[in-house]
Amino acid sequence: MLNKLKIFAGNSNPLLAARISEYLNTPLGKCTIKKFSDGEVFVDIGESVRGTDVFVIQSTCPPVNDNLVELLVTIDALKRASAQSITAVLPYYGYARQDRKVSPRVPITAKLVADLIQVSGVSRMVSMELHAGQIQGFFDVPFDHLFAAPVHLEYLAKKYKNKDLVIISPDAGGVERARAYAKRLNASLAIIDKRRTGINEAKAMNIIGEVQGKTALILDDLIDTAGTLTEATLAVLNLGATDVSACCTHPVFSGPAFERIENSALTEVIVTDTIPLSEKFKNSQKIKVISAAPILGEAIKRIFEHDSVSTLFV
Repeated sequence: MLNKLKIFAGNSNPLLAARISEYLNTPLGKCTIKKFSDGEVFVDIGESVRGTDVFVIQSTCPPVNDNLVELLVTIDALKRASAQSITAVLPYYGYARQDRKVSPRVPITAKLVADLIQVSGVSRMVSMELHAGQIQGFFDVPFDHLFAAPVHLEYLAKKYKNKDLVIISPDAGGVERARAYAKRLNASLAIIDKRRTGINEAKAMNIIGEVQGKTALILDDLIDTAGTLTEATLAVLNLGATDVSACCTHPVFSGPAFERIENSALTEVIVTDTIPLSEKFKNSQKIKVISAAPILGEAIKRIFEHDSVSTLFV
């Protein structure tokens, strides 16, 4: 099956790449990525890829610009080495939050990144839990948009069995996701009316729904500085929730996120490995990491075998 499939990985998330490689029982391709003294990226593909279907695994997570350029240069190297097809697998799509103009004279950087990736020579895109689903439309190549729900729900169903659970969306944009989880976990639903005051700043104002006496789970696609999360936790506890945890796909965890989470009343923060954690987060008793490798690996397998990917969706 895997005689014409090759997997290459950038430097952004070696652990996830290794897990995907193990899931597919396929070794990672030989690829050297290094920098010249002036910071320019150099990529050397260490084996023949002529006529093969190649998958490049690279999260465009911090350092975002370095990882993005690594991805572009790697794709260009593979294209010039006569790969039959090149699929870019971005477990985390950086710049996804800049998907539209929110004020005059600002860029739509998510579209710019899409253009850069396409020009580099990709045949197909795979990504997980885009911050804005419409980013798929920024590409003119096939785009498989995956979700972490299968691995999340497997864990949550066991953890919250026989609990009076309420799933909480931290904003109006996440209601559809929260409703889907609530339905499958037989839980109730609540929504936080959030008023944003600036970049990386938000204030939780009101909660729509019943949380008193319930176990609460705040659900989001990513956690960045954890400002929204900690505000939401306080608001939910003040309304009588007995316990509050959080669940997200992408642990961006920038700025004061660690201190905010550690000092908060959160019982647990459930994340996936689409973005590698720093050492302090790895050692945190509050962080639970669930691997997204089975979903990404199965998607790669099905794309290679020309099978349906839609059956991966919950």
